[in-house]
Parts: sequence; C-alpha cells; structure tokens
Amino acid sequence: MVVKLRLSRFGCKNKPFYRVMAADSRSPRDGKHLEVLGYYNPLPGQDGGKRMGLNFDRVKYWLSVGAQPSDPVQRLLFRAGVLPPPPMLAMGRKGGPRDTRPVDPMTGRYVTSEKPTPSDQSNDGGEDPATL
Repeated sequence: MVVKLRLSRFGCKNKPFYRVMAADSRSPRDGKHLEVLGYYNPLPGQDGGKRMGLNFDRVKYWLSVGAQPSDPVQRLLFRAGVLPPPPMLAMGRKGGPRDTRPVDPMTGRYVTSEKPTPSDQSNDGGEDPATL
C-alpha cells in the first residue's frame, strides 16, 4: 500500500477548505483516509484567521515511513519548514530551449556560485597611483 499525503476538499462552492490527509494512493480524493494531519484555508476570513495548521509530529512520522507528499502538500510543508525547497528550474521561452540553471525559491533569482575577485576591482580614479 502506497501512502500519499494529499489535500481533501471541503467547504462550499467558491469557498474551498482543505484537510491534509494521509491516504492510500488508490482511494479517491475525498474518500477513505488513514489520518487527518491538518488543514489549509486558501481564503481566510475578514479577521485574517489562520491559513494553515499541521500536526508536525505526525507529518514527520508519515514522511519517515515512506509517505509521498503531493505537489500542493509539498509546497505547504516547505512553507511550514518541514521539507527542503523543491528543485525549481527557470522556464525558457515557449517552444524554445529551456534554461536549466537552478533558481532560488525564496527570491526567484538564478543561483550562482561566482563571486567577484578583489583583483577585478580598480582604484577610485581608474589610474595607476604610481604614474601620478
């Protein structure tokens, strides 16, 4: 039995509310589940209520026994600090070659290991002080 951590939809039409569930991968989205691990509210109320609540101990347990999080749950767990950031690649132009440089998920900028060397920096005036 393959266990997945995924969202189960509750709420009304145009007002979704999700529960984070541990469920068998063969069961339907809103069907039988093994355990409720938390909730996620994409539309908090006027008072700015909590958007997400997770039972971290149980989530870590399910991950340790081999449960696979779905993509939305993986993003939620990254925001909560349970999982490392998922690998992201920058998309190229439509139909063109893809850019495979890694992207920092927090800033959206390319990750580079190049650092400027001190020899590249010149003096204030740009002239050699010995020739003055």
